[in-house]
Amino acid sequence: MIASQQPILLALVALVLSFGVGTIVFSRRASRDRASLPDSPVVDDVTATAVAVPTETDLEVVVETQPDVADAEQGPNLKTSIGRARSLFATAFSGIRSRSSIDESTWEELEDTLIRADVGVHLAQALLAPLRERVREKSITTPDMLIDALRVAMKQQLSGADRSLRIDTAVSPSVWLFVGVNGVGKTTTIGKVGAAKTAQGLKVLMAAGDTFRAAAAEQLQTWAERAGAEFVRGSEGGDPASVIFDGIQSAAARGCDLVLGDTAGRLQNKSNLMDELRKVRRVADKASGSVTEVLLVIDATTGQNGLVQAREFAAATDVTGVVLTKLDGSAKGGIIFAIETELGIPVKLVGLGETARDLVPFVAAEFVDALLD
Repeated sequence: MIASQQPILLALVALVLSFGVGTIVFSRRASRDRASLPDSPVVDDVTATAVAVPTETDLEVVVETQPDVADAEQGPNLKTSIGRARSLFATAFSGIRSRSSIDESTWEELEDTLIRADVGVHLAQALLAPLRERVREKSITTPDMLIDALRVAMKQQLSGADRSLRIDTAVSPSVWLFVGVNGVGKTTTIGKVGAAKTAQGLKVLMAAGDTFRAAAAEQLQTWAERAGAEFVRGSEGGDPASVIFDGIQSAAARGCDLVLGDTAGRLQNKSNLMDELRKVRRVADKASGSVTEVLLVIDATTGQNGLVQAREFAAATDVTGVVLTKLDGSAKGGIIFAIETELGIPVKLVGLGETARDLVPFVAAEFVDALLD
């Protein structure tokens, strides 16, 4: 009886062993496949929902089922997204509200909180000075009234700015140039903007004017393909101005509505690189379209250094607006107040996460409410 079962047992053992070996080999191959996939311009953690040992088909599905720009209208939750900045104010306000009166320590804590949020020393004092006067006049008598008055003052500080993104319907295509230092997310921002605009029905062309950073053109091309946008690139190390010019001319020939021009990340204290950026702008103005936006992309986590960047780039390229990325990862959202107050440049878009729908129009009143609630 036992002897008769031996062939069956041996067959089972062989089957188990062959299954185990096959799984190990496939897992390694799947790892290689996953490593060879292009960097996702939308999210980095989509594979977390995949099964433990995905098939090649599963890997393709993971890439293709990233959040679509068609879901952009849902938008992120602003209060949740700026949690780090909110917690800074919440901690300070909790202590202030618990007091029975307004004293000098109240003013010191408010000023310190504004400065830590990177509003800036001068602007923090300017916001609080009228409130001090109202406290002296007894029109503000409690900490709650003081915080409510500060909310109103902060909203007024950001009111009146034109935050629209302009498209010239008379001279087509409109051209939006994106500028900024290395690593702030210009190429990703262009991809997200392009995805949103193609979803709105515009015909978009992305021009890879960053000819110096390795794989910058490939990254932008991936975005263009996924968004259904046209794409133009030049040779590696080529003249960025020529790429932007060719992109605009090509867009005009193809009947595109909008050109999104990438530029190389450059340090604002390098005069030769800033001169090159001026050249890009001059050449773009000579092409067949109309440059309606020059958008400076700033990383919110840089704080006051972002103000230095804004000042230098504005002088070089006539910046029309700011895109503030990584606001969800920073407690320094107060830089918005500094940029708009000191330079008069409106913040038009803010990045609140990794997906395409997390790049949203900046609404000042909603931002202040989310910050102070």
